[in-house]
Amino acid sequence: MSDTTKIMLPEKSDDKKMIMAMASIGIICALLIVLTYEGTKTTIEENKAKALEAAVFQVIPGITKTKTFQLNPDRTFSEMTSNDPNVQKVHAGYDDKGQCKGIAFQGSGKAYGELLSLLFSYDPDQQKIIGFYVLESKETPGIGDKIEKEPFLNNFKAMDVALSDNQTALKNEIITVKNGEKKNA
Repeated sequence: MSDTTKIMLPEKSDDKKMIMAMASIGIICALLIVLTYEGTKTTIEENKAKALEAAVFQVIPGITKTKTFQLNPDRTFSEMTSNDPNVQKVHAGYDDKGQCKGIAFQGSGKAYGELLSLLFSYDPDQQKIIGFYVLESKETPGIGDKIEKEPFLNNFKAMDVALSDNQTALKNEIITVKNGEKKNA
């Protein structure tokens, strides 16, 4: 004797309920993502600004205050008046006496897999790069993060970038060398 079991198929209305439930969950999740992004956007921007200011103090030694300038279309600088993120900025660092000790500017470059956001500082009196800081890196720990370690950072404590007499090129070309092959400081 064989036992037969009846299998009941769901009715069409159950499909609609399932689709409505999935769509509702999707809409709620999307709404939560947007609300979280909008709710934290200003805090994230404020934290990035604080981190940038702290980095300026780190790459320009001996300063007590900073002032931000913007690059104008006519290639001159003026005090920062715009919040436009596309405006190129330069951060000047001053000591207690009001003397400019250096300027810091942001740059970016392609690393192994991602773009790095960098901060360089320059001493106009010595015509040297005097500091370097990685603002943002998404590189693989142990491989790409070596750019943030002392042996590499020491290369940027007095890098000569003086211009030639006709001001069209560097007096001394900057040459990259592998670790252990450098002959001069």
